[in-house]
Amino acid sequence: MKFKLSTVFLLLISFSLSIYAQKKAFEIEDLYKVKHVGSPTISNNGELVAFTVTTSNLKEAKSNTDIYVMDVDGTNQKQLTNNDASDFNPMWKADDSGVFFSSTRTGSAQLFYIPIDGGEAEQITDFGLGVSSSKLSKDGKSLLFKATLFPECGINVDCNYRIDEGLSEGPIQAHLADSLFVRHWTEYKVGKYTHVLSYSFETEEYKDLTPGYFNSPAFSAGGSNHYNFSPNSKFITFDSKRVINPAASTNTDVFIVDSNGSNLTNITINNNAADFNPKYSPNGEYIAYLTQLIPTYESDRIRLAIYNVENKTSEIITDDFDNWVSSFEWSSDSKSIYFTGFEKGYMPLFKVNVGTKQIEKTIDKKVIRSFALSPNNDFVIYSHSFVHKPTELAYLNLTSGRNIDLTNVNKALTDSVDVRPAEQAWVKGADGKLVHLFIVKPHNFDSTKKYPLIINIHGGPQYQWMDSFRGDWQVYPGAGYVLAFLNPHGSIGYGQDYTAAISDDWDGKVFEDVMKVTEYLADLDYVDETRMGAMGWSYGGYFMNLLQAKTDKFKCLASMMGIYDLKEFKDETEELWFANWDLKREDYETMSPSKYEDNFKTPTLIIAGEKDYRIPYTQSLRYFTVLQNKGIDSRLIIFKNDGHWPSRLNSMPLYYNSHLEWFNKYLGGGKAPWDSKEMIRNNYLNKN
Repeated sequence: MKFKLSTVFLLLISFSLSIYAQKKAFEIEDLYKVKHVGSPTISNNGELVAFTVTTSNLKEAKSNTDIYVMDVDGTNQKQLTNNDASDFNPMWKADDSGVFFSSTRTGSAQLFYIPIDGGEAEQITDFGLGVSSSKLSKDGKSLLFKATLFPECGINVDCNYRIDEGLSEGPIQAHLADSLFVRHWTEYKVGKYTHVLSYSFETEEYKDLTPGYFNSPAFSAGGSNHYNFSPNSKFITFDSKRVINPAASTNTDVFIVDSNGSNLTNITINNNAADFNPKYSPNGEYIAYLTQLIPTYESDRIRLAIYNVENKTSEIITDDFDNWVSSFEWSSDSKSIYFTGFEKGYMPLFKVNVGTKQIEKTIDKKVIRSFALSPNNDFVIYSHSFVHKPTELAYLNLTSGRNIDLTNVNKALTDSVDVRPAEQAWVKGADGKLVHLFIVKPHNFDSTKKYPLIINIHGGPQYQWMDSFRGDWQVYPGAGYVLAFLNPHGSIGYGQDYTAAISDDWDGKVFEDVMKVTEYLADLDYVDETRMGAMGWSYGGYFMNLLQAKTDKFKCLASMMGIYDLKEFKDETEELWFANWDLKREDYETMSPSKYEDNFKTPTLIIAGEKDYRIPYTQSLRYFTVLQNKGIDSRLIIFKNDGHWPSRLNSMPLYYNSHLEWFNKYLGGGKAPWDSKEMIRNNYLNKN
């Protein structure tokens, strides 16, 4: 019996769709079944790769990280550590016979070692203040790490503990400040600073290499490991902000210090903008680092620069790249630097020649979270994801172009759960500029039906949504919503002019972009324009409040960590450089949602963190009070122990659940799995 090719093709499509339809809808609990694959670390001989896998237990609100090892082609994968405590940050021993790693097995993070052939892990350090973000010297004799301490105590653990106990348990509970910062992100500044320390494997001695009342490395909201050995292990390079008013300045500098802590030198002293993340070239002739050129402008284009150690001169080598450089690594011959950069909803891998400054794209149309180069520069191993694919590791041969996936730790989940892909469109926005739009259709999508729509506006505002896995992109489509996210004016990845357009114009071009995209979405055959909602976080939360003030296009809104009154925000936020730059025009208050209270009518869910010192929760409290006094349906949730980013395990389940409740109430999509009030009152998820 013979079939025409077209018949066979249709049968294959039908079979594929039947399997696809058997998958269940993505739910909140599925998000916590996703395993997170960490950064790859290639062995010195280029034959093996170590990486981490993190799993979560939603009911116990716990996560655990273990270390895995495999051949660089993905074969012979095995779990190297298996402990109830987290094991992370693997580093290969010089002879590749084992792996050093960090672990919380003894309470605080310490350095351990385990042979590659297995066996019991051996504890190496026992430093009372903890050993964080460790880095090995090339000769294998020393370790760099960071620890947070009181400078007057140095590395005296007892002294540090005594002050800590006095501040947290003493009869006088108060915060005292004589200068800014008073508080930063989620903590009051109590006189502690992060320093770079060294540990000698031979003498077992610890030494503070960056003493003083400064953070070294410089503060970063997600943590920083911006310090590195020179190839000969004689010098250390690190970044640090050492200015009179750190709250109003972005002037981070790059320093060099001898490995014994002497002869400190600022190598970027002539640049008053940010210089950070320094790394020595393998031949020791250069230090590469990231740099910005405009002082106090945190969203200036991030460029890659190199410092000539002998000539003591610097030059930028990525001027031809009109987007932000993210992470980078030297090639082993010191002739090139590979880097990731934000570009049109992706984070591709690029290569720049140090001599000619010529840039070429190595990997396109992927969001690369981390990567490692082989010792011979012949291949790269990287972690990446798509909207429909959680993070995994992949391999690219830089000579042949062979590109294969190495891990598939989430196969069981993606085989049984409908993890939805994103479609893309470009919509004409303000000034005729095309706005990049991503659309995720709901589970069991039927083109003959109409669905409620949720639009998500990103924070930053200088940031970009990407084609990468995110809980919001799956939870709401799983509940029957069309989910749309876009990159309007102010987003990165579309040229610096596009990014810069939002400063002092928070309610202008970006508002026009969003409304034109909304019109485009409302005209889609499968979107019910009578059931449209919007959500946003940080600047996105501000934008929800702006939608409240300027349009009744949406049936409901969800505002997270949002700004309500710009004057109050400018006085209350801690990183003053941001508000000073982005809100410097004389009439900036005309962009404040609080000025348009008479227009308010849209029901709104409001979420904030009590320890959010970036956008204090009082902004949300005041907004909620206004809505309540006007009789507008609204709900306020304040996470007691969270800042600008709520805890993934303790708070985000409530975040997702409360959104589903709110959207179901006004848009008629799928119901939330739990009752949010009961979740809070009975700590529901922690009950077995």
